[in-house]
Amino acid sequence: MDIKEKIQTYIKDNRVCLFMKGTPDEPQCGFSMAVSNVLKHLKVNFVGINVLEDENLRQGIKDFSDWPTIPQLYIKGEFIGGSDIVKEMFEKGELKTLLEEKEII
Repeated sequence: MDIKEKIQTYIKDNRVCLFMKGTPDEPQCGFSMAVSNVLKHLKVNFVGINVLEDENLRQGIKDFSDWPTIPQLYIKGEFIGGSDIVKEMFEKGELKTLLEEKEII
């Protein structure tokens, strides 16, 4: 399985998928921690994919989404964005609304 297929499988098999540095319990950067904490605050069941474990995955997700930074949040197959976008959506209440519309929470 090539890296693009691996990424597509992660996204398809998990309703909420966060590509991050570290894990939800042990984030390895502040931006990953911020998004993980937002999802935990909203009581979202999500899967954290640690890109630090695989350099091909770390670069592959950036190429896949055409987004230069980590973390990256996907909800039901849709790329939502990185830390700044998720934080802004959370502060405006848009993230909670989106999660409700997609029947995640």
